[in-house]
Amino acid sequence: MNFKHISAFAGLITASVLAVSVSPAQAFTFTTNSTYNNNPKEDIFLKSVKLTDGTVINDFALVNKAKIVQNDIYTGGNSGAASSEKGDNAQGINVEDPTNQNLVTSLGNLNLNNIIDDEDTGSFKINLGFNKALDKLFFFERGMNSDLSVQALDTNGNLIGNLLTLSRNDSKYAGYSIDTTEIDGAQEVGSWGVSLADLGVSSPISRIQLTSQASFNGPDFKVVGAVAKSTPEPTSLVSIGLVSGIVALLKRRKIAK
Repeated sequence: MNFKHISAFAGLITASVLAVSVSPAQAFTFTTNSTYNNNPKEDIFLKSVKLTDGTVINDFALVNKAKIVQNDIYTGGNSGAASSEKGDNAQGINVEDPTNQNLVTSLGNLNLNNIIDDEDTGSFKINLGFNKALDKLFFFERGMNSDLSVQALDTNGNLIGNLLTLSRNDSKYAGYSIDTTEIDGAQEVGSWGVSLADLGVSSPISRIQLTSQASFNGPDFKVVGAVAKSTPEPTSLVSIGLVSGIVALLKRRKIAK
C-alpha cells in the first residue's frame, strides 16, 4: 500500500471540507406564522416560519442555558443592559437585573412576547445554549432599529467561525407588533435569518454568543433555532472519503498487477 498516495488523498478530502466551512452565503429572509391577533400586549406564540423557497419549519430548538459573560450593571431607571421583559398582559417575567436562569425563562419558549430587552446605550455579552442542535437561527427584534452580533460556539464554549453583526438596515418586518412593560405603545418587530454559512461553520451547532455594544441602540430580541437534520460531522466525512480512497487505490493496485 502506497501511504504517500493515501496521505495526498486525505489532504484533498480535508481541504474540501475546510473549503465548505468558509464558502460565502447570503443571509435569508422568512415569514412568521404566529397566534398574533392584533393584541400586542398579549401572548404571541410562534407556530412556524416559511422560507423564501417555500420550506415551512415548525420544529424549533429552544434556549435552555445562558451564561452572562458581561452585562452593564443595573442601577435603576434606564440603566444596565440586557433584562428579561414581557408583554404587558403576557405570561412571563419582568426582571431588570436578570440571572442566567431569568434569561432562559424569557428565551426558552415560543412566546414571542417574552424577550430580552437592552437599554439604548447598554452593552452585554451572553452565551446561549439550545436544547437541540440547529442549522438556522431566527431572530425577532422589537423596534427594527437596533443591531446585534452573533458568533457560534463549539461544544467546549470556544468561539468558532466568524462574528456576524446583524444590521437594523437588513431587518424585515416579521408581521406582528408587541407592547411590553417598558414601553408606552406597540412597536413593530423585525426579523433576521442566519444560516450556518453566515456564521462561517459547516456543521450544526447548539451554542452561540450574542453581543451588544453601546452603538447598537439596545437590541430587544427573541431567538430560536431550526432543529438540524441529521448530517455527518466533517470528521466523519473525512473518514468516509479516506476509506473510499483506500478501497479505490487497492483495486487499482490489483488491476495493475
